[in-house]
Amino acid sequence: MDNYYNSISHAYNELHREEQLNKIKIISNELRVKKTDKLLDVGCGTGFCFDFFKCKCYGVEPSKELLSQCKNKEVKLIKGKAEELPFEDDFFDIVISVTAIHNFDDIEKSFKEMKRVGKGRFAFSVLKKAKNYDLISNQIKNNFTVKKIIKEKKDIIYFC
Repeated sequence: MDNYYNSISHAYNELHREEQLNKIKIISNELRVKKTDKLLDVGCGTGFCFDFFKCKCYGVEPSKELLSQCKNKEVKLIKGKAEELPFEDDFFDIVISVTAIHNFDDIEKSFKEMKRVGKGRFAFSVLKKAKNYDLISNQIKNNFTVKKIIKEKKDIIYFC
């Protein structure tokens, strides 16, 4: 999957920016992010979501080419995978993942890692048409307390 995103990286924002921004706006409005919060976006792509969060932001993304396009120089970007997050336990106030989970190699391990590094505010948008949607939905419900679900055009957004 990394090769696919590396190969389309030059067109990623044109292909996905508009639909992703809608989800990010919903997440931003629901989470009420404070300036003192630390936020992690797992599968952050080109990082355009960071413009909506006025706090200390970190992004993890396996595609080097997507990361290289992040314009926000205040964000700490790490080339890495959701299954092996290089952070201490309870490091982040907020952990999000926007339409990326269906690409993770090990869904269960990814959620355990996100839960480990987060303190308790999570938002996950899941592509409705993902082949592994049921698995992802079940893993969210098994690992987190779902507080709210918002159905968006192409995704379902879980707030935990």
